[in-house]
Amino acid sequence: MTRLFEENPDPDEERDEVAREVLRLDPTGERWAAIVRHTYDMLYNGAETGRYRWDQLAKTEKTHFGTILEINAQRAFQFADGEKLDFEIAGHDVDAKWSQDDGKWMLPPEILNGLALVATGSDASAKFSLGVARIRPEYLSAGAGNRDKKLTLSAFGRTQVKWIWRNRQFPQSVLLQLPRDEVDYIFDHNWGSERVNRLFRAAEGLPVHRSTVRTVAMQLDDQKRIRRNGGARSALAPEGFLILSGKYHAHLVQAFGFPPLSALQYLSVRVAPSEDPANGVLIRGRRWRRAGPGETLMEPAPYLPERGVRESKDTRINNRV
Repeated sequence: MTRLFEENPDPDEERDEVAREVLRLDPTGERWAAIVRHTYDMLYNGAETGRYRWDQLAKTEKTHFGTILEINAQRAFQFADGEKLDFEIAGHDVDAKWSQDDGKWMLPPEILNGLALVATGSDASAKFSLGVARIRPEYLSAGAGNRDKKLTLSAFGRTQVKWIWRNRQFPQSVLLQLPRDEVDYIFDHNWGSERVNRLFRAAEGLPVHRSTVRTVAMQLDDQKRIRRNGGARSALAPEGFLILSGKYHAHLVQAFGFPPLSALQYLSVRVAPSEDPANGVLIRGRRWRRAGPGETLMEPAPYLPERGVRESKDTRINNRV
């Protein structure tokens, strides 16, 4: 992941002011990462279509990605409208441009000598890049332009991008991490509840975004498909599965040794009682460990309240698992 000012394009104070302001508004890139994830999910519209891959989109849908990303970014950061271009950032007119192919932004004539906030990414790799570029004539490809008179950067022009984030990770779709045959099996059932059960079995130990649950269930209420009364928590508990929420069970996610989840992610963990009294995660007076692959379990997973566990006499955790 590349941070601001690691590359050395030509000096341009206005460009750098825009880059600094974008970085000030989101020092870690986490908000931009969430915007990119949300934009993909909006296009897939998985709750209605069951789609989760870029190649499942129609060509006309793909062309709308940049527009939707622009709208989502403006809503998230409250950028003012530009005088002639999309945004006003740090007092400067800035156009917003996205290309699925790195560096192949289509630039309208009105941006010539102006500034562009350029972005690219891929859902398959779950990485995106965001930078600011000055669109000078000498940075354009020879004979650049198409029938709409749009311009493209030359190879040299692409070196003049001031990158804010380069190949920064955004939340990955677990459906793109699992083998295709497993994903096909997940979707191969008429009932949304059973599809969600299959999802959490297959994705044990992997973060699952709520948009993925909606896509697999093909309904908007992901929590209904997960909660204990009739959802995956009750269906999978006899098989030893805990389904943890990044919002309500963050302490248990940490205690089992997993990286933190966002508030919009879930994690299924198959657990077994720990025979070591000094090791494991203490839940309701008993220690639990992550079960091994293929391990036969004799007991169901412990009950967890839907909205988290308060540490008390009978509910404590230990970071050693």
